[in-house]
Amino acid sequence: MASAEGLHAARSRGRNTRQLVHEVLRSRIVGLELEPGSAVSENDLAAELGVSRTPVRESLILLADEGLVDIYPQMGTFVSRIRERDVASAQFIREALECAALREAVGKATARDVAELRVLLTAQEEADRQSDMEGFFQLDEEFHARLMAASGHASAWPVVSQAKAQLDRARRLSLPLTQQMSLLIGQHREVVDLLEQGDLDRADASLRSHLRLVFSDVEKIRAKHPELFSDEDTPPQAPPRQHPPHRLAGRRLTRPSRARP
Repeated sequence: MASAEGLHAARSRGRNTRQLVHEVLRSRIVGLELEPGSAVSENDLAAELGVSRTPVRESLILLADEGLVDIYPQMGTFVSRIRERDVASAQFIREALECAALREAVGKATARDVAELRVLLTAQEEADRQSDMEGFFQLDEEFHARLMAASGHASAWPVVSQAKAQLDRARRLSLPLTQQMSLLIGQHREVVDLLEQGDLDRADASLRSHLRLVFSDVEKIRAKHPELFSDEDTPPQAPPRQHPPHRLAGRRLTRPSRARP
């Protein structure tokens, strides 16, 4: 849910306004509607979403805690640039939980579990044929969540999802750059095949290799768009200029001038 209409509909059902605003903003940041380094205006967001500034301000504080925005007193709030250290930490959490779940799933997964995973693989192949990167990304999320559910630990997926926001931004950037949907689908299929065969060690190794692909992707993205990344040791300079949010794929990005301290 990333629209004011959806937010108002959810509010009418009694959901907390701050939580809803947080979900909208987080979705826009992770989905790259708000690009790394872009300025964020409390007033503009409040007006667009039809809420007061208070839930927007509180949501931005929560997003700062997640490392998704940087708040500079007297200067403003900006979508954080991607920090490779955060990507590595998110990958560590994701790999630890997903691989632990997969090892439990081997020997426990039912024929129905495998069939549902293969249905998702078929949908991913269709997304690839249609060059539907956004659709593929959503199906990729469903695949990994379903894979974890096969272990009996479906409730652990929200923990993974919450932890990997920085990782997801890198993954969304990498997909249009690397054009590797077919490679990822092939890796998914290998994991499912090994799960079905009950080959615990090879399934674990296959999933780890698949999840670690993001590291080579980050190197490619940073080489092409260094302005989207920051190093924590970089000293502060002038604040970034504000520019309108837009989808990154197929666009030439402007270089924000402030790096995160």
